[in-house]
Amino acid sequence: MNQRFAFGPRNYRLMFVGLAVLAAGFITMTLDRTDYGEGFLGITLGPILLVIGFLIEFWAIMAKPGGPVETPKPTTGTLPTPLATPPATPVAPPAPAARPTYNKPRS
Repeated sequence: MNQRFAFGPRNYRLMFVGLAVLAAGFITMTLDRTDYGEGFLGITLGPILLVIGFLIEFWAIMAKPGGPVETPKPTTGTLPTPLATPPATPVAPPAPAARPTYNKPRS
């Protein structure tokens, strides 16, 4: 049974990077020593890091799962053998069934 997960290794790496950037943004905002955190770190740099972190998280969730997909390998070292008999001549598909009609009642 070949089980596929929703996220691949690339997605998880991006999520961890995004979490690290988010943590750096929150820590940067707490490092501001001005009154009420109204300095450069608290108002400008920290929120920019948070926006970048959330964008990375969004990208990590929406990106196609990366990584190898397991494909079954032939058990023998030979190529598959061609068909022994040629395929039958093509046959035209049957005509579509007649659709029922609706007769509008006359008033």
